[in-house]
Amino acid sequence: QVQLVESGGGLVQAGGSLRLSCAVSASIFSFNAMAWYRQAPGKQRELVASRAIGGITNYADSVKGRFTISRDNAKNTVVYLQMNSMKPEDTAVYYCTTGTPGRYWGQGTQVTVSS
Repeated sequence: QVQLVESGGGLVQAGGSLRLSCAVSASIFSFNAMAWYRQAPGKQRELVASRAIGGITNYADSVKGRFTISRDNAKNTVVYLQMNSMKPEDTAVYYCTTGTPGRYWGQGTQVTVSS
């Protein structure tokens, strides 16, 4: 059983930044991709960003140019989501998963952007 633990969420003003971390109990190279999803109240869960094992990244149109998914170069068990120029519509619970979507999910971390 693979465990994922997200951290770094919180309250931020519009225009601000947050960095989410996802700690994985296995090497991220065990999976073809890692991804971040989010779910806002009353909405379906949506893909925010993904990073394939070869390094190719993919982003939702709504976050392109503002969010960056990356891995920790020293630890093969941590994935990040850097979020800049944040908007109120980025408010959601953010989840890390081992694919698009993957079999394993974290418990989620709340991100709230105030206007």
